[in-house]
Amino acid sequence: MVYLKTDEEVELLRSANLLVGETLAELAKVIKPGVTTKQLNTIADTFIRDNGAIPTFLGYPNPYGSSFPASICTSVNCQVVHGIPNDTPLAEGDIVSIDCGTQLNGYCGDSCYTFAVGEISEDVKKLLETTKESLYKGIEQAVVGHRLGDISHAIQSHCESHGYGVVREFVGHGIGKNMHEDPQVPNYGRRGNGMLLKNGLCIAIEPMITMGTKDIYMQEDHWGIVTRDKKVAAHYEHTVCVRKGQADILSSFEKIEKVLREKSL
Repeated sequence: MVYLKTDEEVELLRSANLLVGETLAELAKVIKPGVTTKQLNTIADTFIRDNGAIPTFLGYPNPYGSSFPASICTSVNCQVVHGIPNDTPLAEGDIVSIDCGTQLNGYCGDSCYTFAVGEISEDVKKLLETTKESLYKGIEQAVVGHRLGDISHAIQSHCESHGYGVVREFVGHGIGKNMHEDPQVPNYGRRGNGMLLKNGLCIAIEPMITMGTKDIYMQEDHWGIVTRDKKVAAHYEHTVCVRKGQADILSSFEKIEKVLREKSL
């Protein structure tokens, strides 16, 4: 069942999503070689709760009977998504995709950003740039009168034109009072196919793109998803509301990228 959101609900979703961006910006301040993803998790959990929200990932169930044990997903290098924070220090040249979810005043926020740890190779920089570009190309299609397949096709065609793999098994989703709602939003598809987009539809668009093939497998913890060829993967995500003419982006990378610019000076 697809629920279109009222203007009041959209503003509640915006508040939850802006908090996700602020949380990721707090993490951006401390990401460097030697920091562990478990330390990042502690910072995120504290920040979310200090701002009156609940981390929605913590305790989230999977079909294998286990609950996610952390408040953020930290997927390092060849991990695509759902990496569990651990005590392994990040190293120079790593990348880490941090996916974060909040529930604030009954509505959910969900966004992801892939961070460089120190200096990364030019090849990996290009993957990150292309993946983020594809997110915005998908968002450009999230307007009234278009179809879901228009979003999917825009992401797929942009990434595959650069020779990258587009993960099929994990997709974007509707969002509202629940973190995962209908419809599913694949990162691959045909233009003109799928559900007609209507005003007030709120969705999380999240390209998961690999340096090599699109093939993946699940780690033994039944959470972490890894590229089969062990090449790196990038993941960016925004929550948006479908509107006439131009989508309304409810999450934000602005504070994250301000921190990253300041760190690079």
